[in-house]
Amino acid sequence: MEVVVSVEKLVKRYGDITAVDGISFEVRHGEIQGLLGPNGAGKTTTVECLEGLRIPDAGRIEVLGEVPSPTNYALKARLGIQLQGTAFLSRLTVEETLKLFAALYPRHRRVSELMEFAALSEKRRAPVKSLSGGQRQRLAVALALVNDPELLILDEPTAGLDPQARRALWELIISLKGEGKTVLLTTHYMEEAEYLCDRVLILDHGKIIALGSPEDLIARHFRETPIEVELADVDIGVDFSVLPGVERVVWEEEEVVLYSTTPVETIQALSTLSRRGEIELRDLTMRRVSLEDVYLLLTGRRIRE
Repeated sequence: MEVVVSVEKLVKRYGDITAVDGISFEVRHGEIQGLLGPNGAGKTTTVECLEGLRIPDAGRIEVLGEVPSPTNYALKARLGIQLQGTAFLSRLTVEETLKLFAALYPRHRRVSELMEFAALSEKRRAPVKSLSGGQRQRLAVALALVNDPELLILDEPTAGLDPQARRALWELIISLKGEGKTVLLTTHYMEEAEYLCDRVLILDHGKIIALGSPEDLIARHFRETPIEVELADVDIGVDFSVLPGVERVVWEEEEVVLYSTTPVETIQALSTLSRRGEIELRDLTMRRVSLEDVYLLLTGRRIRE
């Protein structure tokens, strides 16, 4: 597949802090690729270097066959960018805002088409200040599409949204792939990365710790099934690691997660402990492995931390 973004040994420092530490990756045409990691992992710094908003300290970047820089306006005209915070002229209407941005480009998509695409047609005459958080984020994505870009870069597009608004924006992003767009997005939501991305690059402390499709990453690192056990009392002195099939035990406040290769046998053993009164079960859930389990395995902590 055609390579749209190529990054080799990218380094970006802020004083004594190395925000991005020698990372290399590619983004392929027509895919949705995610940069996944906690706040401070280096995601925003990476995309700002790709956008030409920051100059790297070392390494090589090529975007759409060109080197991004603050003055490479020809490249900027081919990109669609949604920053973490979009500053709107709050008294302009949705339609006026889109028309204003469209006037900045030599060619652009029809404003009516963008409003329909972002499900904002009914809000066309509403001032931006009256929009909900989800509507403002959809408008931000529509603005990034004004110039019909070849590459769309979305930085934390659903941060701070409620689950319903987040899901609506997910469907909008999926539809972009249906148009043949290439999308690079940053997120710290594991579920979002699993749902949207063809491939994910997991960053931690400025370094790449994993790269691949969500399915491949899970298959590469896990053959166990997670069993979440909520206990009435965690001070029980029971060694869960000796239960049948249990490969790893992770404690989380009043819950313990058992990663088992034989989950049915593990659950039977837990039931036996409960009948004997050695543990008091509040809840027990067997679930599928997620990207968050991969991140926990590789870093020793949840991404929300």
